Amino acid sequence: MKPGAFIFAAALVLFSCKNEDKETTSTTDTLGNLTDTSLTRIDSPSMNDTMPIPMVNHASATLSATYPDTTLSGEARFDLDSATGQVKMRLNLAIPAKAGKSVAVHIHEHGDCGDKGNMAHGHWNPTNEAHGKWGSSAYHSGDIGNVKLDKSGNGSLTLTTDRWTLGGTADKNILRKALIVHGGADDFKTQPTGNAGSRIGCGIIQ
Repeated sequence: MKPGAFIFAAALVLFSCKNEDKETTSTTDTLGNLTDTSLTRIDSPSMNDTMPIPMVNHASATLSATYPDTTLSGEARFDLDSATGQVKMRLNLAIPAKAGKSVAVHIHEHGDCGDKGNMAHGHWNPTNEAHGKWGSSAYHSGDIGNVKLDKSGNGSLTLTTDRWTLGGTADKNILRKALIVHGGADDFKTQPTGNAGSRIGCGIIQ
């Protein structure tokens, strides 16, 4: 092979290798970006509100503080009773600074705890009813109510309902919604929030 031809062939090989490197990097980046986008879409408000979600038998939400100066922990567990089709919630909270008081807990529209819980938007209210006390003539499907805390700041609440499903369509599904703990008690009158105060805790039902 002539020297000039050899140099040209070597250049082609080097160019090809560089292109392969670029394609590999690009593919990796593209796949990474697609994965990130997919994860974002799963938790996005638009998908929460419009897309049916596969049904499951169990779900939970781990609650944590939205403010750095507030100590708050808790968990809500949701279980489907296959015989009745109802969902049972068992909620446990620990908020030492609120010992001896009551705090409101609501399900909010979007599964996003950002901006101190404000990204969760308003109460989940698929039936377009007035805010009120759970079980009254009119209330939001997210109007769980107040949890009384003991002298150590611990409290629990159990609730069973057929207004919720773990998956399915948007009118009943609570998956990928936010569970919000407020700093005060719900008065069950003030529209549409119950005047329950700031959002001191948040967790996503998943």
